Amino acid sequence: MMQPDLQVLVQEIRQIAQEEILPRFAKIGFAVKQDGSLLTEADLATNRRIEAFLQQHWPHIAFLSEEMELDAQEQLLREADALWCLDPLDGTSNFAAGLPLFAVSLALFERGEVVLALTYDPVRDEMFSAARGQGAWLNGQLLRCQPSAFTLRNAVAIVDFKRLSTPLKRVLSEAAPYGSQRNLGSCVLEWAWMAANRGHLYLHGGMKLWDLAAGTLILAEAGGYACTLQGESVFRSGMAVRSVVASPDRTLFDAWFTYLQENQ
Repeated sequence: MMQPDLQVLVQEIRQIAQEEILPRFAKIGFAVKQDGSLLTEADLATNRRIEAFLQQHWPHIAFLSEEMELDAQEQLLREADALWCLDPLDGTSNFAAGLPLFAVSLALFERGEVVLALTYDPVRDEMFSAARGQGAWLNGQLLRCQPSAFTLRNAVAIVDFKRLSTPLKRVLSEAAPYGSQRNLGSCVLEWAWMAANRGHLYLHGGMKLWDLAAGTLILAEAGGYACTLQGESVFRSGMAVRSVVASPDRTLFDAWFTYLQENQ
């Protein structure tokens, strides 16, 4: 299948996010979904615009969004050879709380693999993108993960505590191997920031498909490292949540993964 033009996607996703998300930032209310997560008009409007754009240009590619019902999502994953996977606004709780840390994320699956990925931060106008086997970019500039001068003991770790097991939370709270800890509240931005060498270590206890789909390709194409807490590949074309251990630095990644294996 002829892949969609990445630059066409970049231009349109940027424009939609700037028109549908930014004008609503800190100005509208929200609803609470059944799973306890938040939903705003920005999510829905962005979802509608992007779906319409994708269907107009590539009607042969199926479309899966965070905002769809689970049964429909699972059926698409079973049946579609080519599939868009969209999170129209990751970091909705940040968005609703007035915190400028949120992004749009879009991935293209072909036969169960991610082949194109975009993550766009409209506040900073930062477009992270990747194409399988071709590289990853930030606003058109090549992204390359770099070794760090930091050791594990003074590294900055991005850790989402609320989805970790209680024993691991306790160990990290009482005997953390790193220097300091952060959490952005947007999985797709955290992946992108790792690819851009922003922070040294990453840990998340359970991401959904749209949280990790684009990020796995962006980080991999930038030369970074990631796996689950069990040492498996993070991406899997299914709806089960996946843990994430990651770093842009191979030495730190190995030390971080070893520590986590010893303390789960």
